[in-house]
Amino acid sequence: MLSGMDISVKRATGMAALASVCVGASVPVTGLLDGYPVLSGQAVRYAVGAALLLLWLRGRVPVPSGRDLPGLTVMVGAGMLGFNAAILVAQRYATPGFVAAMLGASPLVLAVAAPALMGRRPARGALAGGLLVAAGVVVLSGGGSWHGPGLALAALVVACEVLFTLGGVGVVARLGAVGASFWSCVGAAVGGAALSTVTRGSAAWPAPTAAEATAMLVLGSVVTAVAFVFWYTGVARLGADRVGVLIGLMPVAGLVASVALGRQELTAVAVGGAVVVAVGCVLGLSRRVPSAARPAPRPAVRA
Repeated sequence: MLSGMDISVKRATGMAALASVCVGASVPVTGLLDGYPVLSGQAVRYAVGAALLLLWLRGRVPVPSGRDLPGLTVMVGAGMLGFNAAILVAQRYATPGFVAAMLGASPLVLAVAAPALMGRRPARGALAGGLLVAAGVVVLSGGGSWHGPGLALAALVVACEVLFTLGGVGVVARLGAVGASFWSCVGAAVGGAALSTVTRGSAAWPAPTAAEATAMLVLGSVVTAVAFVFWYTGVARLGADRVGVLIGLMPVAGLVASVALGRQELTAVAVGGAVVVAVGCVLGLSRRVPSAARPAPRPAVRA
């Protein structure tokens, strides 16, 4: 079963980077669901992901124990349903550029929080890389603006993104990247469907258009089933503090997708920001440190 520790660092890095690129480039696809009930669309997306991951496991589904429930709850509540809801509400009070700029701080937060949870000091390479990534994303996104609760909501987006990674560390160590991704998708599908039905009743489940159905399938397969497994493989092999710098590739991929679709002009400033992000990723991943290069001690994994 794929856990992350049975593959090379180079391959795990590539997988985690590809996961970030898939998520960032999927923004135009996500936009196709603007007219569909949010929680219902997410429930279908995660149900598709769970079904594909079940096939990936070939029936060998690891059973989570009581120790896994807190981590899975964080992954589902904050990292999946919470993150999507926070993004949606935050953009009512802040520009997408501001939300993206705030999200760029996630690598820096992970560089501090991940080793702290294991009783270790932050690695200088991860801190420096996270700082460069954050600066590059600000330049790339243009900074943006906010009003009212926009700042607090954007900070909530950052917290949800960080919790998605941190919540999965122990679960992935015990269930493997595919098993952890499968159970988180099951939880998000069931939770999203229940919440949507309770809050919207029969209006929660309109028949999707062809474009909406296609978007759900793409998001459920590539951006959920594949990207989740690839990301958590990177987390397990590299450590949450080091792999976090790759979150900076999300806005870079989003920029490339927007330019390719003719929705945004490519500017020298944006290119400069992307270059800074790339340098930050290289710096954050190049230093081998105890908290990232080796699996956590058993007491820390059990926590």
